[in-house]
Amino acid sequence: MNLLTIILSGFREIKAHWFRSALTMFGVICGVASLVSMAAFVKGKENLLRESLAQSGGLERITIESEDDLPDYQKHLEDEIRGITLKDVYALKNNAPLVYNVTPIIQKRSFRSDLRVTRKEKSTRFTLLQGTWPESLDIMDHEIEHGRMFSEIEDHLAKNVCVIGTEVRNSLFGEYDENGETIVPIDETIFINYKPFKIVGMLKEYMTEADRKKKEEAKKNKGATQRGFDWRSMRYKDSNSRRSMIVYSSKNSTILIPLNTLVSKLDSSFESGSKMDRSLSELTMKIFDVSLLEKSLQQVRNVLLRTHNGLEDFEFETQESFADDITQAIYNERTSGMFIAGICLLVGGIGIINIMLSSISERVREIGIRKSIGATNLDMFSQILTESVVLAVSGGIIGLIVSPFLIDALASYAPDTTPPIMTVESMFIGFSFSAITGSLAGLIPAIKAAKLDPIEALRYD
Repeated sequence: MNLLTIILSGFREIKAHWFRSALTMFGVICGVASLVSMAAFVKGKENLLRESLAQSGGLERITIESEDDLPDYQKHLEDEIRGITLKDVYALKNNAPLVYNVTPIIQKRSFRSDLRVTRKEKSTRFTLLQGTWPESLDIMDHEIEHGRMFSEIEDHLAKNVCVIGTEVRNSLFGEYDENGETIVPIDETIFINYKPFKIVGMLKEYMTEADRKKKEEAKKNKGATQRGFDWRSMRYKDSNSRRSMIVYSSKNSTILIPLNTLVSKLDSSFESGSKMDRSLSELTMKIFDVSLLEKSLQQVRNVLLRTHNGLEDFEFETQESFADDITQAIYNERTSGMFIAGICLLVGGIGIINIMLSSISERVREIGIRKSIGATNLDMFSQILTESVVLAVSGGIIGLIVSPFLIDALASYAPDTTPPIMTVESMFIGFSFSAITGSLAGLIPAIKAAKLDPIEALRYD
């Protein structure tokens, strides 16, 4: 008996008992569909988290902030805390060869201060104002879509110029004009704390690829070009996804202005004192080699200890914790998905064992006849095992067909979840699991069929 004959025999058995076979395959179908679906949602979340990690500067970025909580052995020196200053910036530039693009940042948030950004009767709801150097574009992974970045000369002269994010544009100007064209407010004037600022550049809009596709679909709907696309309507329940979206929303709501402009015209706390002693919100930089992160941090720490006279009034923030959170979140999601799919496949496997054992009981005389006319134990073993695999593989194929519909249903039921991404890899894994399930489930019935004594089988009533 050749393989093709055995496979065709398996399909005939499924057809002959189609209802029983369908119920048996249901477990395999659910297992494969759930595995592919869970993998799609995990892949979507993974892409979102990794995109946001890249948008926040990648693993190469290091942020240094002031720390008021000194170590126990320095508690008596709390009165000497002065924070991060421009003196630290220049010291790191000259004495820390493992880092580059050391950039100072002084920032204000509209919901935490008296910052007010307006144009005529309109104002922004949330704004992140950053006084910085032109080099911050690279370190923050900002990209100018229209216009330009302000120059070093404009920073030196404390010019009232700014670069805005798309959400700032949307709040003050709108996203589209009456013709449906995107508004580009270059050379327009906005007011920051009632002082006029000329817009010289606009950042690109930051969003995930999935959300970008949603925006394109939204623009096709009637009236979408007038309303624009509100990315803030998207909500993600889990903390890692929310953290990812904060990265995008902050960048879209950013206004960049020259550091000297903010210090001299928008912050009264800097009216006196040395320029080098100006306290910064943070100091951010990038390292040349991620593999040398610990060594780079130690080098930076040594430099800062010298400029701070041994006072440990600073702290480091790296992207490693975010990367670790990504890894852990993906692992947890994959584990839970595999567990659910495994249970479904186990149920399907048990169903296959039951139906094949029942089939053998019904075909005892048939097996006896085949053995009496020359069929070997191996022939019977192969036939029953192949029938089991055919049953499981058929369920696996149906499961793959059902998977896109299940993914769409789950995504529509919970629209605030991360958009899923179905991959060929997950489909292959799901199909492979179905074949393995069929092979393992068919072993016991196949062994039983192979061991049947032909004489006893012919006597079976």
